[in-house]
Amino acid sequence: MTKAATPATTVAPGRHRYDYYYQPGIPLRPAPPRLQPDPAWSALPVFDAFKPTSLSERQSRLLALFIDHYWQGDRLMDAVAMKFREIGAKHGRRLLDQALEHGIDALDDPPQELVDLFASLDNPPAWHDPRVWERGRRLWIDCSLAGKVGMVIQDAIGTFVGAEVSSAVGATGRFVNRFTVRNVETVQWFFDATKPGFLDRFGDEFKNTVRVRLMHSQVRIGLRSSWGDEHFDVHGNPISTSLTMGAAVTFALLPMLTDHNHGRTKSRADMDAAMLYWSYIAYVFGVAPEIIPTNAEDGIMLAQYATSTAGGPTDWTAQMAGAASDNLARVPGIAGMLARSAVSPAIGAVAYYSGDALARALVAATPYRDVPLQPWKMLTGLAVHAAVKSRMVTDRIPGRRIRMATRSAFGDPWELAGVQLTKIVAKRAGVNGSPFKHHDQTPNTPAGCPIR
Repeated sequence: MTKAATPATTVAPGRHRYDYYYQPGIPLRPAPPRLQPDPAWSALPVFDAFKPTSLSERQSRLLALFIDHYWQGDRLMDAVAMKFREIGAKHGRRLLDQALEHGIDALDDPPQELVDLFASLDNPPAWHDPRVWERGRRLWIDCSLAGKVGMVIQDAIGTFVGAEVSSAVGATGRFVNRFTVRNVETVQWFFDATKPGFLDRFGDEFKNTVRVRLMHSQVRIGLRSSWGDEHFDVHGNPISTSLTMGAAVTFALLPMLTDHNHGRTKSRADMDAAMLYWSYIAYVFGVAPEIIPTNAEDGIMLAQYATSTAGGPTDWTAQMAGAASDNLARVPGIAGMLARSAVSPAIGAVAYYSGDALARALVAATPYRDVPLQPWKMLTGLAVHAAVKSRMVTDRIPGRRIRMATRSAFGDPWELAGVQLTKIVAKRAGVNGSPFKHHDQTPNTPAGCPIR
């Protein structure tokens, strides 16, 4: 039985007037100045089919909360990460792992911060229905490969071009210095999120999500400290809870929307189920419950705001893209020649899904800045239409529900293939798995990120 939760301690030391966690009844904070509409992002039509034509009073309140929460991180896990600074990362992680494996009541005298965290983890929100979650999971896995590729491409653009994520990823240095480890972690987690076992509180998928959540809090605290109030005053909190929620919406709905927009139509109930599937993942990942959408229309409203104000590119975009370009230049022989010749088709594919401006922004600081987008953009469009149309044909064959259940029995097959390929590459580089401990010392670092 989980012990009663009490309000978590505030992580922020009060250096800035907006550096606190929202409480019901207090005035909402304005948007951080960085959040300005950007034509490169605003022109994306992917959300149009299901976006609200006008906002209800409830939706307006949800959007205002979402904007407010760009100033804050993960209340519960940030408090845990700060407590681990006090008691030592090694001891703190041992307590966390014990509670994950055996429950919080297995600890003799757990810190209150862990008690609060597990009161949330052990008690799903009232809107969570495991049957709807499972339906959403199956629908998401049933999306076409074109839909999954589109999600990956648009997520990559958000990561490497968008202001908030590119700054955080770039500042840690892990994309440049430890790309293989980071890639294994990312691909493995996405596959875990598609497994039916994610609902098992004591399953590996759930437990590893909590460990990844801790890593995000550790990075957030480290960046908040090293960047200081001047950065916070303009950008809000590094890896804010609103950013995390916006990302979860795009993960949930972009594959569904890609299929829908190319003729494989989805009902509103289908979209809502996919949203609820990822909304529960967002809850476990630490998104503030008051900004989690419980239907697709609300999710699209939030995602459209988040993407239209994503901003960038940043100096970190140039550094990370430059590092990738330099790595390509060093690949010898025929393999290197083939890899470099694939850049133009890849950027053309990015342009199809994300628009010409963002595709150009991704490679603006590299020798590939002027690669032709055509005919690759057009060919990508033809391939996407063909992939979606082929699924529309197979949908008419009797037994679709059985095929959906079989395809999703062990997680997304395409995600599994990605994990297997990534691990082969990682093994050749001497990397075997990830303990999700690489940021244990980040909260204590004056600047940057120590790789551990």
